[in-house]
Amino acid sequence: MTLNETHDAGLQSWVVSANTGKSDFPIQNLPFAVFRRKSNSEDFRGGVAIGDQVLDMAAVRNAKILSSEVQLQVEAAAQSQLNTLMGMTHTHWSALRLALSRALRAGAAEEAALKGCLVPQADVEYAVPAQIGDYTDFYTSVHHATNVGKLFRPTNPLMENYKWVPIGYHGRASSIRVSGVDFKRPNGQIKAPDVNPVLKPCNRLDYELEMGIYAGSANAWGNAIGMDDAENHIFGLCLLNDWSARDVQAWEYQPLGPFLSKNFATSISPWIVTLEALVPYRTAFTRPTDDPQPLSYLSSEANSQHGALDVQLTVAIQTEKMRAEGKQAEQITQTSYRHAYWTMAQLVAHHTVNGCDLQPGDLLGTGTLSGPTIDQAGALLEITEGGKTPLSLSNGESRTFLLDGDAIVFTGWCEKPGAARIGFGEVRATVLPAHKA
Repeated sequence: MTLNETHDAGLQSWVVSANTGKSDFPIQNLPFAVFRRKSNSEDFRGGVAIGDQVLDMAAVRNAKILSSEVQLQVEAAAQSQLNTLMGMTHTHWSALRLALSRALRAGAAEEAALKGCLVPQADVEYAVPAQIGDYTDFYTSVHHATNVGKLFRPTNPLMENYKWVPIGYHGRASSIRVSGVDFKRPNGQIKAPDVNPVLKPCNRLDYELEMGIYAGSANAWGNAIGMDDAENHIFGLCLLNDWSARDVQAWEYQPLGPFLSKNFATSISPWIVTLEALVPYRTAFTRPTDDPQPLSYLSSEANSQHGALDVQLTVAIQTEKMRAEGKQAEQITQTSYRHAYWTMAQLVAHHTVNGCDLQPGDLLGTGTLSGPTIDQAGALLEITEGGKTPLSLSNGESRTFLLDGDAIVFTGWCEKPGAARIGFGEVRATVLPAHKA
């Protein structure tokens, strides 16, 4: 994937709200989601963000506004789930992106026809944008792994395999929800020292700042995806919150890893930013020279040159008290995806090296994307050192772990001189009281 006319930072849209320079959704972005109007029984369908509007792809399909050369892609983008579009090739995705870019530019002949296909984002609600058949969560931040490891193994925080193999586990696809869907505090088996375990609500509830990677076209079962082909099998990225019950996790995770501590809820942002939109923000992938270098199946020249992504990521918290006082969420973390120890291509290559077949719409979580300093930590477990050092908020409140009524908000964006700022929107959810066990 290379820079092309759709990335031109000088492009302007006839949708004026896309031209502010601060919008997450300028014409250089054009991410996909599934939406419908609020308080409406109409069907969900695919849409594309432009400024503060959603371009209704079902309306575009019905009006046959775009060229017949991309009609198959338009049909797929109009569906209630985007798996068919995801299952196409990079060539198909790129052609649709180019057609949308040209039709939405200032002065485009399609302006009059497309104006009737716009719906204000303020008037819509979203659904999970694909049928997610499988969900795998990785552990790609060496800083997060080290910070967490120090809590349990101060002299040997990283396991021997960490710098050799992308560590992951299979999560629960059925409990993935779109931003804005709140969830109940989970119950689970918890054991305090010197007493028998009990079933009770989690009291060490945490968030994890991640990105989600949607699989595109499938590989045949039994066939690995090589590094040079891996990104052709990635449709795009979103924001992801891997909610975690730390006290449940501590008791259950050995010997087979997380189970009930992770499968109760995962929150994702509604918009999928395509890999092509992110081309201007690719950056070199390097390892410290004294670290093990990736094995050959996890290495390529292209990955070394531009395998990493510089996506700025933030975490903010809005407590119940803040909400009652009309205060916005308070930012507590800012970091970047560029700090990841393993790249997107490496995750895909490793996931399939044994012949595992990825399907369109499968979701890969990056794992918590902490940076090298504590103000870049992506989980309360790190910030509070396992609950020993409370996080102080500006209104006088403090947190070791999350309380009922706390809302967590992630945002993500890319910007640099000479390129248009593009964003991912947000992923937000509020913790509700546990159900009676």
